Amino acid sequence: MPSSKDSRAGGGRLRLRAFQALLFVLLVVIWYVLTSPTLLPPIYFTEANQAAFFFGEPVKVFARLWQWFVSGEIYEHLWVTLVETLLAFLIGTVSGVVIGLWLALSPTASAVLDPYIKAVNAMPRVILAPIFFVWFGLGIASKVALGVTLVFFIVFFNVYQGVREVSPVVLANARMLGASPRQLLRHVYVPSAMSWVFASLHNSVGLAFVGAVVGEYLGSAKGVGYLIHQAEGFFDMNTVVAGILLLSAFALLLDWAVGLAERRLMVWQPRTIETERT
Repeated sequence: MPSSKDSRAGGGRLRLRAFQALLFVLLVVIWYVLTSPTLLPPIYFTEANQAAFFFGEPVKVFARLWQWFVSGEIYEHLWVTLVETLLAFLIGTVSGVVIGLWLALSPTASAVLDPYIKAVNAMPRVILAPIFFVWFGLGIASKVALGVTLVFFIVFFNVYQGVREVSPVVLANARMLGASPRQLLRHVYVPSAMSWVFASLHNSVGLAFVGAVVGEYLGSAKGVGYLIHQAEGFFDMNTVVAGILLLSAFALLLDWAVGLAERRLMVWQPRTIETERT
C-alpha cells in the first residue's frame, strides 16, 4: 500500500498541475477577450482589432493547429525541426561534456585555449548562420551546426566549473585510498559535474530549438521556422503564433524528458520538496 508521504506527494503534484492548467486557461481567456471586439465596449473596437493583428486570435490559432495535424501538413516540417533540434542538442551536449572535462583536467591546455574559447563564445551566433550555409548548404547540417554553437558553450562552461569545484578534501581522500586517475574521473569528477550538466541541459533544450528555427528562418524550404517565416511575409499572425505555440510545446516535452533522465541518473542527490512535486 502507498504510504501517506507518497499520497501527499501525489496530491501535491495533482494540485500543481491543476494550478498550471488553470493559469493556461486564464491566459487564453484574457487573450481571447483582448482580441475580440464583440466582448469589449465599442470604444475599444480599434484597440481590439490592433491586438488581434499583432497577437493573433486564439480561436483561429488553435484552428490552424488543428488543421495542420488533421491535414498532415505539419508532420514533415515538424519532423525536420525536431531532427535538427535533437541532433544539435546531442552533439552540443556530448562535445561540451568531453571538452569541458578535458580542459578542466588539463590546466596547460585550458590556459592556452582560454582566450580563443572566450572569443568564440562572445561572437553573435546569428552571424555564423551565413557561414554555415556556405559550408554545409541549406539542408539540415547548417541548422544543426548553428544549434551546436548555442548548446556547446552552456554545457562546456558548466562542466568545466563543476569539475574545477570538486572538493580538495574528497580528492585527497580518494588518492589516499589508492584511486587511479580513471577511478577519480569516474567516481569523483564526473559525479561532481553531473549536477552542473543537467542544470545546463534545461537551458540547452530551448537554445537547440532556437538554433534550428533561426537557421530555418534565414534559409530553408522545410521546417516550422520556414512556415513561420512564410506566414510573416503575408502578415498572417495566427499562423505565426500557432508555430510558436507548437515549438514551445515540444520544447517543454524535451525539457520533461531531460528532467526524467535527471531523476533516474541523479538518485544519489538530495531532492527538494519542489523537485518531488514535479
